[in-house]
Amino acid sequence: MKKFEEKTIHSEPIFQGKVISLKVDDVLLPNGKESKREIINHPGAVAIIPITDNGKLILVEQYRKALERSIIEIPAGKLEKGEAPERTARRELEEETGYGCHELVYLQSFSTSPGFADEIVHLYVAKQLYKIEQKAELDEDEFVSLMEVTIEEAEQMVKEQKIYDAKTAFAVLWMRLGEMNNKI
Repeated sequence: MKKFEEKTIHSEPIFQGKVISLKVDDVLLPNGKESKREIINHPGAVAIIPITDNGKLILVEQYRKALERSIIEIPAGKLEKGEAPERTARRELEEETGYGCHELVYLQSFSTSPGFADEIVHLYVAKQLYKIEQKAELDEDEFVSLMEVTIEEAEQMVKEQKIYDAKTAFAVLWMRLGEMNNKI
């Protein structure tokens, strides 16, 4: 048994969308009482920390409807059915930035919102970047602008809440720690 495990008694599907689904689970708590959990199922995603040869971070700015504002992020995207995370990372890097990479290194995977969603993000570092001549097209509902920033500029964007999402804040922290340890 897992520590504090909540056993599902009943699960009721509520919504099935293009990207996510929502269900309500009745669960048996470790103390024997029952409760309800609203859970979002997500296919998972990748995020990429693209670092140029001169040590700059490539970021994208895009509008996020859920926040009703534009934010600056590392490139990222949803896993397609049957697609390996590394393949998704290479595809998303190309689509969102117009760059490919000779070196793609897996860092780690993490949960984005474990209180209500099962989404896992697989994080990669892309180095030895090269410009793609015939870059892949963005999704038809995706609009982004690119920027290259230093670690100091990225940290300032975190302070100003222009970088506002956890995966990108994590990337900035990772870069700073790597720079401090001479590993970037």
